Amino acid sequence: MFTRSRRNLAYLFTISMGSILVAFAGIAYYFVVQQQLQAFDERLYSTSKTIVRGIQYPTYNKRWQYKQKEVPIFGDTLPPVNSDIIYVRLYNFNKELVEDFGVSGSARPIASPGFQTLKITSNRSRITANQEWVREVTLPITQNDVLLGYIQVAIPLTPLRQSLNKARLFLTLGVPVTLALVGITGWFLGGLAMQPALRAYEQLQRFTADASHELRAPVAAILSNAQVALMPPQDESEQLYRLENIVEIAKSMSDLINNLLFLARQDRPLDITKLKTIDLVKLLQTLAKEYQQQATAQNLNFTVQIPEQPVYFKADADLLKQAVVNLLNNALKYTLEGGTVTLKLLTPPHRVIIQVEDSGIGIPEKDLSHIFERFYRVDTVRSRQTGGFGLGLAIAQQIVQAHQGNLTVKSVLGQGSIFEIEIPVKGKS
Repeated sequence: MFTRSRRNLAYLFTISMGSILVAFAGIAYYFVVQQQLQAFDERLYSTSKTIVRGIQYPTYNKRWQYKQKEVPIFGDTLPPVNSDIIYVRLYNFNKELVEDFGVSGSARPIASPGFQTLKITSNRSRITANQEWVREVTLPITQNDVLLGYIQVAIPLTPLRQSLNKARLFLTLGVPVTLALVGITGWFLGGLAMQPALRAYEQLQRFTADASHELRAPVAAILSNAQVALMPPQDESEQLYRLENIVEIAKSMSDLINNLLFLARQDRPLDITKLKTIDLVKLLQTLAKEYQQQATAQNLNFTVQIPEQPVYFKADADLLKQAVVNLLNNALKYTLEGGTVTLKLLTPPHRVIIQVEDSGIGIPEKDLSHIFERFYRVDTVRSRQTGGFGLGLAIAQQIVQAHQGNLTVKSVLGQGSIFEIEIPVKGKS
């Protein structure tokens, strides 16, 4: 599915970018043609004006008489093969051909002054006649605002056509190569774009499988206990035990569902403008009193290192309390009798740090990068015995991230762990 989506993204990217590239190449080629043709016409015009200035225009009875000056192209013989000029034709004011210099050919009637592109038969090689494209300009010849005649000058388009052929060859080879590079880039970018979706899909699949697995066992337990409880009771205490099991399992399922709903709802940063200012010291002191009794009941040492002065900052008190509770629950759960659990609050500039440190069993190094994943358990058997679903740390991390903070862990197997919540603070006092 993701390979097909990636391929479709690459196709769409290639088609869109390719269309832009082809359009740009066409427009660029058009402007190159126009620019080179304009330069070519300017050269032809300049050559024609030079020829016009090389001719004298005496008039007699309002008719044009001309004498030839020493202009290289004039003469009775054909111009050299390497000459830039194909022919020069002089017309009188009645548009009748007066003189023809250069390549011979049938003179056409003059339409209007300007530039034309023509295909003529040329025998400049003096061997065979060839078809040749030329650029022709027709200019009026005037003297004292009196029209004397016209001049036609033609030069070969070969240099221009060769230049444009090179441009076309470059575009013909360059556009497909560029399209191939665009396609490869589109495939690469499509892969990058699909990675978050792929990770989300894999997480969703794993989450769905884990949630289904977690719910299957308690549902089966409820069903079996209910079926036994429905049988004719031989011992009322046994029936009561079955019903109590159903209640406990239902509570456990309720906790699991509530945790899943929480993870689904709290999936984005909190709006800091809507948060209330809380006293973090007071919140942690309240938690410390609650867990002091629980630690004593488990034969654990519970120490608190919290400053006396209040620490105010904006946060969601209930969510932050839940994150700390999850860390304390884990610390007490995985610390053996006689061990120590410590709750600390540090207040460096512009941030607060909450640490939960224990001298418990620790976490293997290979599991450290996974412990914040949903339903992940380091010790599956022990987690089931203690009633954990593997969601506590995932919830704590999501709460901390919603406050734009970080939750990190340092642990040594057999020596204990340190979980640290670090939250940036604005307006702390």
